[in-house]
Amino acid sequence: MKITISTNHPLDHLNTFGVSARAAYFVDIVEENQLKDLFSRSDLPAERLILGGGSNVLFTGDYAGLVVKISIPGIRHEVHDDHVLLRSGAGVVWNDLVWYAVNHEFWGIENLALIPGTVGASPVQNIGAYGMELMDVFDQCRAFDTHTGAFVAFQRADCAFSYRDSFFKREAQGRYIITEVSLRLSTSGSAQTKYGAIQAELDRREIKEPTIRDMAEVVSAIRVSKLPDPSTIGNAGSFFKNPIISREEFQVFIRKHPDVVYYPLADGQIKLAAGWLIDQAGWRGKNQGDSGTWKNQALVLVNHGNASGQEIYLFSEQIIQDIRQRYGIVLEREVNIV
Repeated sequence: MKITISTNHPLDHLNTFGVSARAAYFVDIVEENQLKDLFSRSDLPAERLILGGGSNVLFTGDYAGLVVKISIPGIRHEVHDDHVLLRSGAGVVWNDLVWYAVNHEFWGIENLALIPGTVGASPVQNIGAYGMELMDVFDQCRAFDTHTGAFVAFQRADCAFSYRDSFFKREAQGRYIITEVSLRLSTSGSAQTKYGAIQAELDRREIKEPTIRDMAEVVSAIRVSKLPDPSTIGNAGSFFKNPIISREEFQVFIRKHPDVVYYPLADGQIKLAAGWLIDQAGWRGKNQGDSGTWKNQALVLVNHGNASGQEIYLFSEQIIQDIRQRYGIVLEREVNIV
């Protein structure tokens, strides 16, 4: 299929913050072979931004290069005894893939229901929620190498996954464009109910033995209760990563702040709840112009209407500086700043 390049393309409806921005050049990719044609051209700027659902990006101004939106569709699966290989085009909405798995009773990603964005971004960010991470079920992905023009397969070990991070986000940032993701799920899984408010919501619904559908519905309900709908209030979900500190640092921290919300990690380190830090510092529900934090979840920054990306960025910088001064903890943005 022939590619179509547009110029001075509006990005307002292609980012969930809903901030106003334009791309000097823009192309929508629906077939992976279009990438070969695109990157063989010499009449386009070298500066390129790969865009999925726009749910993890904050535009602080117009983009002078080429925005490449990945819209490759398609979901299919193969059952092998007690496990399933679930393959998806990078342009598929992540939540659609979750519900495909739920409807087929394939366990492994039900706690990741309602995470915004597309499948292609999931390995880059190593998305996670409620005790599950993408890395736990990742099999492999297919990606286009913009340096060589070849397609490459990445196995789990190649991706160097860590908390909300990966090889694609660090050393290989901007080089590879993921076109397909394969997940290894199970036909005989069990519910993970220990994280967050899941068990409380199950108890409220009087569910003692949750099914995979129960889990996806409960997680979705919790997320809806905490997070604003991007179609009505601009946001990108959690704006900051939960900071990770050593056990020694934690022992000092908890003596000063005994009520801190935290999660012990398998390697002995401690993950602190960034939302708790921001909330305790008085930022939840605080607004500056049309920038602000969500009234029900301090971890979420919002655009109440006409905030610019630069205004939201500066608001986030104030929060970072305040948390550093109060707690000696440096917050990292989970959202990509462009």
